[in-house]
Amino acid sequence: MLTFRKTAVLAAFVLTVFYLLHSSRPAPPVSQTTLITSKTPSKLEADTTSSPTSSPQTTGALPQATRPYPPPRQANKQGSSQQPLGESSSKSLREQLQYQFPYDREGKFPAYIWQTWKVTPASGDFGDNFRPAEASWTEKHPGFVHEVVTDKAAVLLLRHLYASAPEVVEAYNSLPLPVLKADFFRYLILLARGGIYTDIDTTALKSTTDWLPAEVSRSTIGLIVGIEADPNRADWHEWYSRRIQFCQWTIQAKPGHPILRDIVATITEDTLRMKKLGILKDKKLDKSVMEFTGPAVWTDAVFSYLNNPTYYKMDGKNVTWETFTGMETAKKVGDVVILPITSFSPGVQQMGSKEPDDPMAFVKHDFE
Repeated sequence: MLTFRKTAVLAAFVLTVFYLLHSSRPAPPVSQTTLITSKTPSKLEADTTSSPTSSPQTTGALPQATRPYPPPRQANKQGSSQQPLGESSSKSLREQLQYQFPYDREGKFPAYIWQTWKVTPASGDFGDNFRPAEASWTEKHPGFVHEVVTDKAAVLLLRHLYASAPEVVEAYNSLPLPVLKADFFRYLILLARGGIYTDIDTTALKSTTDWLPAEVSRSTIGLIVGIEADPNRADWHEWYSRRIQFCQWTIQAKPGHPILRDIVATITEDTLRMKKLGILKDKKLDKSVMEFTGPAVWTDAVFSYLNNPTYYKMDGKNVTWETFTGMETAKKVGDVVILPITSFSPGVQQMGSKEPDDPMAFVKHDFE
């Protein structure tokens, strides 16, 4: 017969055994699938998987991602491949621009169309004479981002894009004439963002997809320019700044192209030099508009690039005006395509230019 003492001892024994067995059981394994499926994505992953990229491409919208992107790599404590901004300040302006806006020849031409004017087309003050021309660029390039940048907006945009190169922003803001700023803006926006720049008084006759011969791959070129003037006459210098003059009212480029980098640096250096001398004023400049920011300095930048053995070598021969005079079809030199005078200057009725209905006529400039 169990006494009270025996009963208490037995109960204590049973409780002790139960406690020991329960505390010695291993914790159940955590399911790896549970961790993956219940993980809250980071902001970077959520942004890249839930919304398409805002950068336009000539081939249309990018397809939706089928899986999340991997998490960003951890910074290398031993050193980073990206150059610290502090070190870039000791480099030349051209080196800084090369670092800030790298050039990828094999990349796509961004689907941007850039124009500038005093007001946007949404304003009632936008001239009716410009509306058909401005609209033609959207009509011929559906899917492109078409921006008409006002003078005030240009200041803010360039301040943002060139925040790491304050001397460029200073040069732009210091230019004394609107025409100088308009010239400089086209090079600046194409260097930073690429796409097509075209004057507000130009009409798109054909889409940019028709500007190149079928045999020329867009992955092999980074700049498309047209001939503005090819004066085959003894007194050409009385009418034009160069024997072959490239137009800059319409340019297509990939961002970071070395020609754009060079002309941006050249104009910046000239501007700050004249500012320091106290001659950066209307009628005191030591260069004409053509030579300072216009077609002359643009043409020089193109020829300088084409004759630079670092970028292109033409069997020991220099690339000169004779390379392009009288041409009627596109010519590829390195990663640059030169279009004949008819392409961007049809209907001028001189220098071999043909009419706007010619198959090689792509853009019409109304000179308004």
